[in-house]
Amino acid sequence: MKTILALCLAVLFLVLGAGAPAATAEELRAGVAEADITPPLGYPVAGYYYERLATGTHDPLKARAIVLRSGSEQAALVVCDLTGIAVDLTAEVRRRAAEKTGIPAAHIVVAATHSHTAPDYMKDLYEYLGAGGKRAGGPRESYPPRLIDGIVEAVVKAHAGAVPATVEAGSAHQETTVSFNRRFVMNDGSVRTWMRLDQPGVVKPAGPIDPEVGLMLVRAAEGRRPLGLLSNFALHLDTVGGTLWSADYPYYIEQALRKSLGGDVVSVFANGCCGDINHVDPSRKDRNKTDFIGNALARTVSEGIAQLRSVERPTLRVRKATVRVPLREVSPEQVARARALLLDVRAGKRVETEEHVVAYRNVILDQLRNKSPTLKAADHINWGLTHKWAGVGTHLPVEVQVIALGEDLAVVCLPGEIFVDLGLAIKRLSPFRTTLIVELCNCEETIYVPTRAAYVGGGYEVTNSTLEPGSGEMLAEAAVRLLREAAGAGRPTPKP
Repeated sequence: MKTILALCLAVLFLVLGAGAPAATAEELRAGVAEADITPPLGYPVAGYYYERLATGTHDPLKARAIVLRSGSEQAALVVCDLTGIAVDLTAEVRRRAAEKTGIPAAHIVVAATHSHTAPDYMKDLYEYLGAGGKRAGGPRESYPPRLIDGIVEAVVKAHAGAVPATVEAGSAHQETTVSFNRRFVMNDGSVRTWMRLDQPGVVKPAGPIDPEVGLMLVRAAEGRRPLGLLSNFALHLDTVGGTLWSADYPYYIEQALRKSLGGDVVSVFANGCCGDINHVDPSRKDRNKTDFIGNALARTVSEGIAQLRSVERPTLRVRKATVRVPLREVSPEQVARARALLLDVRAGKRVETEEHVVAYRNVILDQLRNKSPTLKAADHINWGLTHKWAGVGTHLPVEVQVIALGEDLAVVCLPGEIFVDLGLAIKRLSPFRTTLIVELCNCEETIYVPTRAAYVGGGYEVTNSTLEPGSGEMLAEAAVRLLREAAGAGRPTPKP
C-alpha cells in the first residue's frame, strides 16, 4: 500500500511540475571596483599623429571593472581610460588577472573608452614586454608595468569584493543631441569625413547615429545599495584636446552619479559603436564642449535609472567566438614609401594627413602579415606594435564575446572602432530586452571597422582600417549568433 501511495504522489508531482524549470537560477554575485592608471606628467598623450606631452591632470584616468559570478560561471569587463587596447596588453592583463582570481582568461574583456587625452603607451609596452617584463627607472619605461598592474588591480578588487547582487537594466533616449555622423556624401558620390553642411559639395550625412543610452545598474542584494552603473553610448571621446590627462565627457557622468547614487558608486562608461560618430554638429561652426556633452548624458542616465527593470533569474552565461577577419594586402613598395614619408615626418617636414595615415597603416600591415617584415616597425611607429600578432598572416583572429544575464540583458564586446550601422543591426536582431554593445575590446589592431558599403564611398575611416571590406559584417554576424546561443541556453525549450 505504501509503495502504491508513493507512486501516486510521484505521478502527481510530475503532473503539477510539468513545464516548470528544472532548477532555479544560481545566485548572482557581483563586484565593481576601480584603480588609478594616470601616467606621470611629461608622458606622451595619444590620439593624434603628432607628439603631445602631458602638462597636468584635469581628472584622473582609471580602470573600472565589473565582475559577475553565477554558479561555476565567471566573467569580468574592465574598461580603461585609454585610446585603445593593444592585443599584447589584453594578453598580459588576462594572464595575471586569471592567475589571481580564477576567472578564465577568455572571460576577461579589456576595453578602452577611446579618450584622446589618455597615454600613448603602446611603444613603451611593446619594448617592456619584449625585454621580458624588466622594469626600468625612468617615467617612460616604468609606466607600462604600472598600467598593467592598475588594470589587474581593478579586476582583482572587483572579484574579491563580489557580493550577492541584483541587476537592473534598460535604456534611455538621448533627447539633447550630442552625437552626429561625421561622414558626408558629396555631390560627386564620394564620402568625406569632418565636413559641415554649408561647405561646397556636401549633400547629406552618410549614416545615422545611435541615440540610445544603455544602462546596467548593479546593487548589493542586502539593502539594495548601488555598487556600480555601466552606461553605454556611441560617441567618440575626442572632445577635450590639449595636454591635460582627462577621461573626457564620462568624467561628468561619474560626478553626477556620485551625487545621486552615493560617493562610492563606480561609474563604468563603455563606448558604443561610434567609428563614424563624433560631437561636431555639421550645421554649426561652434562645437559642443565636454562639460555640456557629459552633463547632458548624465541627465539622461539619471532619468533612465528610474525606468530600469530588474533582471529576473540573472543566471550568467558567457559566449565567445574567434573571427578570422581578412587583412588588407600591402606590398614592399608601399612599405618603402611609408618608410620614406615617416622619416620625413621625423625630420619635421610637413606631409598630408591622409598620406601620414596610409603610411602608418601600411607599416602596421607589414608587421602583421609578414613573419619577415620589410621594416622594423618599432623604428617608425608608436602604436599598432604587437608581439602576439607579429607575422600572424593574412587574417587577424579577433574575438567577439557576449556576457548575458538571464533573458533580459546582454553585453556584446567587439574589437576596433565599429561603424554605428553595425551596432544598430546587432541590436535589432538581439533576442534580449536590453543589449549593450561595447567597442574597442581586447585589441585595436583592426583600427576602424567600417561597413562593406562604406568602403565604396571611401573617407578617413576606410583609409585608416587594416581590414578588407566585409569584416564588419563578419563580426556582426558572429555577435548575433552568440546572442541567439546565449538566449537559447537561458530559456526553456518550447514544447511541440
